[in-house]
Amino acid sequence: METVTLARHAMATRFELVLHGEDASRLRAAGEAALAQVERLEAQLSLYRPGSEISRVNALAARQPVRVSPPTFRLLQHARQLHHESGGAFDITVAPLVRCWGFMGGGGRVPAAEELAEARRRVGFSHIMLDESAVTVRFDLEGVMIDLGAIGKGYAIDRAAETLREAGVTSALLHGGTSTVYGIGRPPESPGWKVAIAASPDETRARATVTLEDNALSVSAIWGRSFKADGKTFGHVLDPRTGQTVNNTALAAVVLPSATETDALSTALLVLGLEGHDAIARLRPGMRTLVMASAEQGYRAEARGLTLAAWELPSGRG
Repeated sequence: METVTLARHAMATRFELVLHGEDASRLRAAGEAALAQVERLEAQLSLYRPGSEISRVNALAARQPVRVSPPTFRLLQHARQLHHESGGAFDITVAPLVRCWGFMGGGGRVPAAEELAEARRRVGFSHIMLDESAVTVRFDLEGVMIDLGAIGKGYAIDRAAETLREAGVTSALLHGGTSTVYGIGRPPESPGWKVAIAASPDETRARATVTLEDNALSVSAIWGRSFKADGKTFGHVLDPRTGQTVNNTALAAVVLPSATETDALSTALLVLGLEGHDAIARLRPGMRTLVMASAEQGYRAEARGLTLAAWELPSGRG
């Protein structure tokens, strides 16, 4: 049994593949094709690439319908469905809020109330009109922006996994920036791909272990970009319904067969927190989920379909 490991930087993160099979050269060729697929999707879907389909939509759709490729159109339709199912907690139009809070290319800042109100006016899927017959996208307001950052990596991993399967790969693990992981089949002599979830980036102890077999795991968390103002920490994850930073949840995880859906729904679950856990967990049969409340709420954790280790409170009590 041969093992091939490949990696490439794309979508502002590191994508890695571990492939098992009988022929190393075929595995390598399949892995290179899968990573090339990810790079093509970045060129197609990135908010930050001037020549991408999404950049063209953002530049023109408030003035005219913009035709996009059928795969991109289907992804936008899927995003609309997930927006509706999550009660607006997942929203690809959140970009004006990200910019308003200074997280688009900056370190963050607290916006003035007037700025925030103006940004909120441009957020909401109701501003996007999808014409299925013409395969076009139209905005009803200037300043509306599509940002696929909360679904794009998962979609890319699904497409990469499809490329691997078409090449005959039956055992592989793919991840994008460690936030979304997909397991094809099983590793040699193992019941599945075991992936650990920690409570923070600095923690080495596994709080939950997920076994993946033809399933994806996505973890969304408030760790990462943040800033402090007036003694309070503001993270980069924003609630598109209120325009405020998420502070009631520290981490959310979702396991499903679709990495596109786990990417989006883990973001929605992070926004909704413990109060919205049941609503999200009911969306798909067999979904496995985890939610961890913020430190201010004592690191309370809930899981559906996953077994948790002890979660310690800041005081040291279990």
